[in-house]
Amino acid sequence: MKKRKSFERAVSPVIATVLLVAIVIVIALIVFFAFRGLIEESITKFEGTNVKLLCSEVNFEATYYSETLGITNLGNIPIFEIKVKESKGLSSTTESLSKKSSSWPDNGLIEGDSFSDNIAFDADKITLIPVLIGNADDGSLKTYVCEENGKDVELS
Repeated sequence: MKKRKSFERAVSPVIATVLLVAIVIVIALIVFFAFRGLIEESITKFEGTNVKLLCSEVNFEATYYSETLGITNLGNIPIFEIKVKESKGLSSTTESLSKKSSSWPDNGLIEGDSFSDNIAFDADKITLIPVLIGNADDGSLKTYVCEENGKDVELS
């Protein structure tokens, strides 16, 4: 019986090096994009103060009587916008107040400023959530929603 000669084929060192470099680049890109999504762009206001820290200083009062919504900014942080979360039973929807009312001021409520408008809500309860505006890292204006500073307003 004749023995067969086995020819072993191997990958050349150049191709192996190129493959290893390509794999390292792909892994580095995956890690980069994964961490890039975790890092938030900071939004600042008042000479570099992070807008998240200013959310705790937002102070406003809200009333609702006879389908008239009234909001007064009692603090010294301007409120750019208000998000309205309407809750009825187990469901809820959130929408900007400027979409519900054409009289919301374009520049928001500065300190001591008030807003009032007739708005009908089809909900059991509304939560008013302030939105602040500040400068992003790239110099553009960005908004930040202060979720933890919402005010619940009972509807009768």
